[in-house]
Amino acid sequence: MRSVFHLAIHVTDLDAARRFYGGVLGCAEGRSTDSWVDFDFFGHQLSLHLGQPFATMRSGRVGEHLVMMPHLGVVLPLEEWQALAARLQGAGVEFDIPPVVRFAGEAGEQRTMFFFDPSGNPIEVKGFADFDRVFAR
Repeated sequence: MRSVFHLAIHVTDLDAARRFYGGVLGCAEGRSTDSWVDFDFFGHQLSLHLGQPFATMRSGRVGEHLVMMPHLGVVLPLEEWQALAARLQGAGVEFDIPPVVRFAGEAGEQRTMFFFDPSGNPIEVKGFADFDRVFAR
C-alpha cells in the first residue's frame, strides 16, 4: 500500500451510520466519541461526524451515466467488488446505479455501482479485474 486516504464527512445519525458502514458494508469501527466515529473503509480512514451532509447534484457525466457529485468511493479487486455487490443486494440496499460493467472492452473497463448511506451521502464502488488498468487511457 502506498498510502492511506482519510476523508471526513457529515452524517445525521451515528447509530444508523454504524449499522450501515459496519453492518452492511462490513467496515471495522475504529475510534469514536459522541459526535464522530471512524471506520476502516476498505483500508482507508473514513471519519463520520454529526452534521449536515454536503449538497450533491447529478452533474457528473461518466459514459452513459449522469452521476451524483460530489461522491466518495473506493476501487476494489473484482472478486471483492462482486462479493460486496451481492451483500448489498442481499441487504436490500437501493441502488442509484445498480451493479454494471462500464467501458466494456476499453482500457478502463470496470464494474461500478452507486448507492447512498442513510444520511444521503452518495457512494461509488468500482471493481477492476486488473489494477494495472485503473489509470489506463
